[in-house]
Amino acid sequence: METRPVCRLLKSLYGLKQTPRQWNAKLSEALLKFGFMQSQHDHSLFIKESGEHIIIILVYVVDMLITGPTLTLIAEMKTKLQLTFKKKYLGDLKYFLGIEFARSQRATPIEANIKLTTKEYDEHTSSSNATDDEVLININQYQRLQGKQLYLTITRPDIAYSIHTLSMFMQKPKRLHLEATQRVVKYVKNQPGQAILLSSKQRNTITAYCNVDWATCPITRKSVTSFFIKYGDSLISWKSKKQSTIFRGSAESEYRSIASTIAELVILGLFKDIGIEVGLPINIYTDSKAAIQIAANLVFHNEPNTLK
Repeated sequence: METRPVCRLLKSLYGLKQTPRQWNAKLSEALLKFGFMQSQHDHSLFIKESGEHIIIILVYVVDMLITGPTLTLIAEMKTKLQLTFKKKYLGDLKYFLGIEFARSQRATPIEANIKLTTKEYDEHTSSSNATDDEVLININQYQRLQGKQLYLTITRPDIAYSIHTLSMFMQKPKRLHLEATQRVVKYVKNQPGQAILLSSKQRNTITAYCNVDWATCPITRKSVTSFFIKYGDSLISWKSKKQSTIFRGSAESEYRSIASTIAELVILGLFKDIGIEVGLPINIYTDSKAAIQIAANLVFHNEPNTLK
Protein backbone atom coordinates (compact mmCIF):
# COMPACT_ATOMS: atom_id res chain seq x y z
CA MET A 1 0.00 0.00 0.00
CA GLU A 2 1.43 3.33 -1.07
CA THR A 3 1.98 5.81 1.72
CA ARG A 4 1.39 9.50 1.14
CA PRO A 5 2.26 12.43 3.39
CA VAL A 6 -0.55 14.08 5.30
CA CYS A 7 -0.42 17.77 6.18
CA ARG A 8 -1.95 19.04 9.36
CA LEU A 9 -3.77 22.35 8.98
CA LEU A 10 -2.56 24.74 11.66
CA LYS A 11 -4.58 27.81 10.70
CA SER A 12 -7.95 28.57 9.19
CA LEU A 13 -8.30 29.35 5.50
CA TYR A 14 -10.63 31.80 3.79
CA GLY A 15 -14.09 30.38 3.28
CA LEU A 16 -14.21 28.30 6.44
CA LYS A 17 -16.82 29.05 9.08
CA GLN A 18 -14.13 29.44 11.72
CA THR A 19 -12.23 32.08 9.74
CA PRO A 20 -13.90 35.21 11.20
CA ARG A 21 -13.48 33.94 14.75
CA GLN A 22 -9.85 32.96 14.20
CA TRP A 23 -9.05 36.36 12.69
CA ASN A 24 -10.80 38.19 15.52
CA ALA A 25 -8.93 36.12 18.10
CA LYS A 26 -5.59 36.81 16.37
CA LEU A 27 -6.22 40.56 16.11
CA SER A 28 -7.52 40.81 19.68
CA GLU A 29 -4.48 38.94 20.99
CA ALA A 30 -2.13 41.32 19.18
CA LEU A 31 -3.91 44.46 20.39
CA LEU A 32 -3.96 43.18 23.96
CA LYS A 33 -0.19 42.63 23.74
CA PHE A 34 0.14 46.26 22.63
CA GLY A 35 -1.48 47.31 25.90
CA PHE A 36 -5.04 47.82 24.71
CA MET A 37 -8.11 46.88 26.71
CA GLN A 38 -11.17 45.41 25.01
CA SER A 39 -14.44 47.15 25.82
CA GLN A 40 -17.02 44.94 27.52
CA HIS A 41 -19.81 47.04 26.01
CA ASP A 42 -18.56 46.69 22.43
CA HIS A 43 -16.00 43.96 21.76
CA SER A 44 -14.92 45.64 18.52
CA LEU A 45 -13.66 48.64 20.50
CA PHE A 46 -10.12 48.70 21.93
CA ILE A 47 -8.78 51.41 24.24
CA LYS A 48 -5.25 52.13 25.41
CA GLU A 49 -4.28 54.71 28.01
CA SER A 50 -0.95 56.37 27.31
CA GLY A 51 -0.25 58.74 30.17
CA GLU A 52 -3.00 61.34 30.08
CA HIS A 53 -3.99 60.39 26.54
CA ILE A 54 -6.23 57.66 25.14
CA ILE A 55 -5.82 55.81 21.84
CA ILE A 56 -8.94 54.18 20.40
CA ILE A 57 -9.20 51.50 17.73
CA LEU A 58 -12.53 50.47 16.24
CA VAL A 59 -12.50 47.18 14.31
CA TYR A 60 -14.91 45.84 11.71
CA VAL A 61 -13.54 42.56 10.30
CA VAL A 62 -10.38 43.82 8.54
CA ASP A 63 -11.23 47.54 8.54
CA MET A 64 -9.93 49.64 11.41
CA LEU A 65 -10.30 53.20 12.62
CA ILE A 66 -7.49 54.61 14.74
CA THR A 67 -7.89 57.87 16.63
CA GLY A 68 -5.95 59.66 19.33
CA PRO A 69 -5.08 63.12 20.64
CA THR A 70 -1.75 63.40 18.78
CA LEU A 71 -0.44 62.32 15.40
CA THR A 72 2.67 60.89 17.08
CA LEU A 73 0.68 58.34 19.09
CA ILE A 74 -1.33 57.37 16.02
CA ALA A 75 1.85 56.95 13.94
CA GLU A 76 3.41 54.71 16.62
CA MET A 77 0.31 52.52 16.64
CA LYS A 78 0.30 52.27 12.84
CA THR A 79 3.94 51.17 12.90
CA LYS A 80 3.22 48.38 15.40
CA LEU A 81 0.31 47.14 13.31
CA GLN A 82 2.43 47.29 10.17
CA LEU A 83 5.06 45.04 11.76
CA THR A 84 2.41 42.51 12.81
CA PHE A 85 -0.05 42.50 9.90
CA LYS A 86 -0.04 43.41 6.25
CA LYS A 87 -2.16 46.52 6.06
CA LYS A 88 -2.90 49.47 3.81
CA TYR A 89 -3.17 52.97 5.21
CA LEU A 90 -6.00 54.92 3.55
CA GLY A 91 -5.31 58.33 5.09
CA ASP A 92 -7.59 60.55 7.13
CA LEU A 93 -11.13 59.38 7.77
CA LYS A 94 -13.41 60.10 4.81
CA TYR A 95 -15.31 56.85 4.22
CA PHE A 96 -15.94 53.92 6.52
CA LEU A 97 -18.35 51.05 5.80
CA GLY A 98 -20.19 53.09 3.19
CA ILE A 99 -20.54 56.10 5.48
CA GLU A 100 -19.04 59.43 4.47
CA PHE A 101 -17.42 61.73 7.04
CA ALA A 102 -16.68 65.41 6.44
CA ARG A 103 -14.81 67.13 9.25
CA SER A 104 -14.75 70.83 10.07
CA GLN A 105 -13.98 72.98 13.11
CA ARG A 106 -17.69 73.40 13.89
CA ALA A 107 -18.98 69.85 13.39
CA THR A 108 -18.60 66.50 11.61
CA PRO A 109 -21.49 65.51 9.32
CA ILE A 110 -21.81 61.79 8.59
CA GLU A 111 -23.86 60.45 5.69
CA ALA A 112 -24.37 56.97 4.25
CA ASN A 113 -23.03 57.00 0.70
CA ILE A 114 -25.38 54.48 -0.95
CA LYS A 115 -26.35 54.71 -4.61
CA LEU A 116 -30.10 54.10 -4.91
CA THR A 117 -31.95 53.66 -8.18
CA THR A 118 -35.44 52.55 -9.16
CA LYS A 119 -34.72 51.58 -12.78
CA GLU A 120 -34.51 47.83 -12.15
CA TYR A 121 -37.85 47.95 -10.32
CA ASP A 122 -39.82 50.01 -12.84
CA GLU A 123 -41.00 46.96 -14.77
CA HIS A 124 -42.95 45.80 -11.73
CA THR A 125 -44.93 49.04 -11.50
CA SER A 126 -45.27 50.13 -15.13
CA SER A 127 -47.78 47.49 -16.21
CA SER A 128 -51.22 49.01 -16.76
CA ASN A 129 -52.93 45.68 -16.08
CA ALA A 130 -51.34 45.23 -12.68
CA THR A 131 -53.31 45.90 -9.50
CA ASP A 132 -52.13 47.22 -6.15
CA ASP A 133 -52.95 43.88 -4.49
CA GLU A 134 -50.83 41.89 -6.92
CA VAL A 135 -48.05 40.00 -5.12
CA LEU A 136 -44.61 40.56 -6.63
CA ILE A 137 -43.21 37.59 -8.52
CA ASN A 138 -39.60 38.42 -7.70
CA ILE A 139 -39.54 39.38 -4.03
CA ASN A 140 -35.73 39.35 -3.90
CA GLN A 141 -35.55 42.76 -5.57
CA TYR A 142 -37.91 44.25 -2.99
CA GLN A 143 -35.93 42.69 -0.15
CA ARG A 144 -32.64 43.90 -1.63
CA LEU A 145 -33.93 47.47 -1.93
CA GLN A 146 -35.27 47.37 1.63
CA GLY A 147 -31.88 46.15 2.85
CA LYS A 148 -30.15 49.12 1.23
CA GLN A 149 -32.60 51.55 2.79
CA LEU A 150 -32.33 49.90 6.20
CA TYR A 151 -28.59 50.56 6.10
CA LEU A 152 -29.33 54.10 4.98
CA THR A 153 -31.30 54.75 8.18
CA ILE A 154 -27.97 54.69 10.05
CA THR A 155 -27.57 58.34 9.03
CA ARG A 156 -31.14 59.16 7.95
CA PRO A 157 -33.53 58.99 10.92
CA ASP A 158 -36.11 60.91 8.88
CA ILE A 159 -36.93 57.74 6.91
CA ALA A 160 -36.70 55.31 9.85
CA TYR A 161 -40.47 55.03 10.37
CA SER A 162 -41.19 54.60 6.65
CA ILE A 163 -38.64 51.81 6.32
CA HIS A 164 -39.90 50.24 9.55
CA THR A 165 -43.41 50.06 8.07
CA LEU A 166 -42.34 48.77 4.65
CA SER A 167 -40.11 46.10 6.24
CA MET A 168 -43.23 44.43 7.64
CA PHE A 169 -44.00 43.05 4.17
CA MET A 170 -40.69 41.38 3.30
CA GLN A 171 -42.14 37.90 2.76
CA LYS A 172 -45.13 38.73 0.53
CA PRO A 173 -44.66 42.25 -0.81
CA LYS A 174 -47.28 43.61 -3.16
CA ARG A 175 -47.10 46.13 -5.94
CA LEU A 176 -48.28 48.97 -3.70
CA HIS A 177 -45.45 48.23 -1.24
CA LEU A 178 -42.88 48.48 -4.02
CA GLU A 179 -44.38 51.77 -5.19
CA ALA A 180 -44.19 53.12 -1.63
CA THR A 181 -40.56 52.02 -1.42
CA GLN A 182 -39.79 53.80 -4.68
CA ARG A 183 -41.31 56.98 -3.28
CA VAL A 184 -38.88 56.74 -0.36
CA VAL A 185 -36.01 56.34 -2.84
CA LYS A 186 -37.14 59.42 -4.76
CA TYR A 187 -37.41 61.37 -1.50
CA VAL A 188 -33.84 60.42 -0.58
CA LYS A 189 -32.55 61.40 -4.04
CA ASN A 190 -34.44 64.71 -3.94
CA GLN A 191 -33.07 65.53 -0.48
CA PRO A 192 -29.30 65.02 -0.83
CA GLY A 193 -26.92 66.16 1.85
CA GLN A 194 -29.19 65.21 4.74
CA ALA A 195 -26.81 63.88 7.38
CA ILE A 196 -26.19 63.46 11.09
CA LEU A 197 -24.24 66.43 12.44
CA LEU A 198 -21.82 65.70 15.28
CA SER A 199 -21.20 69.02 16.96
CA SER A 200 -17.75 69.97 18.24
CA LYS A 201 -19.19 71.92 21.18
CA GLN A 202 -18.24 70.67 24.64
CA ARG A 203 -21.53 69.70 26.31
CA ASN A 204 -21.22 66.50 28.35
CA THR A 205 -24.94 65.96 28.83
CA ILE A 206 -27.17 63.19 27.50
CA THR A 207 -30.85 63.84 26.81
CA ALA A 208 -33.41 61.26 25.68
CA TYR A 209 -36.84 61.72 24.10
CA CYS A 210 -39.40 58.96 23.62
CA ASN A 211 -42.93 58.61 22.30
CA VAL A 212 -45.42 55.93 21.25
CA ASP A 213 -47.94 55.62 18.45
CA TRP A 214 -50.48 53.53 20.34
CA ALA A 215 -52.13 50.57 18.54
CA THR A 216 -50.96 51.94 15.21
CA CYS A 217 -50.43 48.60 13.46
CA PRO A 218 -53.67 47.82 11.55
CA ILE A 219 -52.89 44.09 11.54
CA THR A 220 -51.77 43.35 15.11
CA ARG A 221 -52.76 46.58 16.90
CA LYS A 222 -49.32 46.73 18.45
CA SER A 223 -47.84 50.11 19.29
CA VAL A 224 -44.68 51.59 17.80
CA THR A 225 -41.95 52.90 20.09
CA SER A 226 -39.82 55.77 18.86
CA PHE A 227 -36.98 57.46 20.69
CA PHE A 228 -33.81 59.41 20.07
CA ILE A 229 -30.87 60.23 22.32
CA LYS A 230 -28.64 63.28 22.06
CA TYR A 231 -25.17 63.88 23.44
CA GLY A 232 -25.01 67.64 23.75
CA ASP A 233 -26.25 68.87 20.38
CA SER A 234 -25.37 65.63 18.57
CA LEU A 235 -27.83 62.86 17.76
CA ILE A 236 -26.19 59.54 18.71
CA SER A 237 -28.99 56.96 18.86
CA TRP A 238 -32.55 56.54 17.60
CA LYS A 239 -35.07 53.81 16.90
CA SER A 240 -38.56 53.20 15.55
CA LYS A 241 -39.72 49.70 16.50
CA LYS A 242 -42.96 47.82 17.03
CA GLN A 243 -43.57 46.76 20.62
CA SER A 244 -43.69 43.03 21.31
CA THR A 245 -46.76 43.24 23.58
CA ILE A 246 -50.28 44.54 22.94
CA PHE A 247 -51.31 47.02 25.64
CA ARG A 248 -54.89 47.93 26.49
CA GLY A 249 -54.07 51.55 27.24
CA SER A 250 -51.70 54.17 25.93
CA ALA A 251 -50.22 54.81 29.40
CA GLU A 252 -48.89 51.25 29.63
CA SER A 253 -47.50 51.52 26.12
CA GLU A 254 -45.81 54.85 26.91
CA TYR A 255 -44.34 53.32 30.07
CA ARG A 256 -42.83 50.48 28.03
CA SER A 257 -41.37 53.09 25.67
CA ILE A 258 -39.60 54.72 28.62
CA ALA A 259 -38.19 51.30 29.56
CA SER A 260 -36.87 50.75 26.02
CA THR A 261 -35.22 54.17 26.06
CA ILE A 262 -33.55 53.48 29.41
CA ALA A 263 -32.27 50.14 28.08
CA GLU A 264 -30.65 52.00 25.18
CA LEU A 265 -28.73 54.14 27.67
CA VAL A 266 -26.29 51.25 28.06
CA ILE A 267 -24.33 53.48 25.70
CA LEU A 268 -23.14 55.21 28.88
CA GLY A 269 -20.73 52.32 29.33
CA LEU A 270 -19.07 53.17 26.03
CA PHE A 271 -18.62 56.78 27.10
CA LYS A 272 -16.93 55.60 30.29
CA ASP A 273 -14.64 53.28 28.33
CA ILE A 274 -13.33 56.08 26.12
CA GLY A 275 -12.86 58.46 29.04
CA ILE A 276 -15.83 60.79 28.55
CA GLU A 277 -17.58 61.92 31.71
CA VAL A 278 -21.33 62.40 31.32
CA GLY A 279 -23.34 64.65 33.58
CA LEU A 280 -25.87 62.81 35.73
CA PRO A 281 -28.79 62.44 36.10
CA ILE A 282 -29.98 61.93 32.53
CA ASN A 283 -33.25 63.59 31.57
CA ILE A 284 -35.81 61.51 29.65
CA TYR A 285 -38.73 63.36 28.10
CA THR A 286 -42.14 61.93 27.25
CA ASP A 287 -45.52 63.54 26.56
CA SER A 288 -47.55 61.06 28.66
CA LYS A 289 -48.45 62.40 32.11
CA ALA A 290 -49.83 58.99 33.10
CA ALA A 291 -46.54 57.24 32.26
CA ILE A 292 -44.61 59.90 34.20
CA GLN A 293 -46.81 59.32 37.25
CA ILE A 294 -46.33 55.55 37.02
CA ALA A 295 -42.55 55.94 36.75
CA ALA A 296 -42.47 58.36 39.69
CA ASN A 297 -44.55 56.08 41.92
CA LEU A 298 -42.29 53.48 43.54
CA VAL A 299 -45.10 51.25 44.80
CA PHE A 300 -46.03 47.99 43.08
CA HIS A 301 -48.09 48.33 39.90
CA ASN A 302 -50.34 45.52 38.76
CA GLU A 303 -49.53 45.53 35.04
CA PRO A 304 -46.94 48.10 33.92
CA ASN A 305 -44.04 46.55 35.85
CA THR A 306 -41.49 46.77 33.04
CA LEU A 307 -38.91 48.76 35.00
CA LYS A 308 -39.05 46.71 38.19
